[in-house]
Parts: sequence; structure tokens; C-alpha cells
Amino acid sequence: MEEGKPGMESGEHWRERAACSGSEADELFAEATQQNKAKAICATCPVQTECLAEALDTGVRFGVWGGMTERERRALLRRSPHVASWRRALDAARRRAG
Repeated sequence: MEEGKPGMESGEHWRERAACSGSEADELFAEATQQNKAKAICATCPVQTECLAEALDTGVRFGVWGGMTERERRALLRRSPHVASWRRALDAARRRAG
């Protein structure tokens, strides 16, 4: 979410509210089965969508972001090359879901 959007205090950045903000980098940039631990942290995160949008929009190549591994993000990007802004697309999907 951006400043001024519902659920966000003025000037607060989504990373400040991330469930992983106190985690060690090794937990989030894990290999193979250890990635499931990082994904479990993401599953409880109040800003999971914002995190995923950031990774997709900026081309983050490594680590678990927004509950998706690098392999899962690459597959999503291949399936949807037409998406210009993942932040807008994910926000719109969240609004539709209610």
C-alpha cells in the first residue's frame, strides 16, 4: 500500500509492517525445502500483497517475497507478460475479492 491508502498510517512504508522484518536474511533467501519456512512467515503477513508486487515490479531475482519463490515469480511473469504494474493488478484483484 502507498501512503494515504487505507490501512496505512501517513508516512509508513509496507516493509515496516512486514512479518519478516525481524527475520534473518538466511531465512528469506533459503534454498529448496527451507523456502517453505519463509513462505510460512509470508502466510501470516499483513503486507504480503505489497511485498509480492514490489518483487514482481522491480524484478527481484532471489529469495521468497510475498509468499513466492524466485521460480514461482518467474513462472508468473512468463504467464502474464502483459502486466505493466503488478501493484495495480494485485490491488485490483484484492478489491474484487472483497
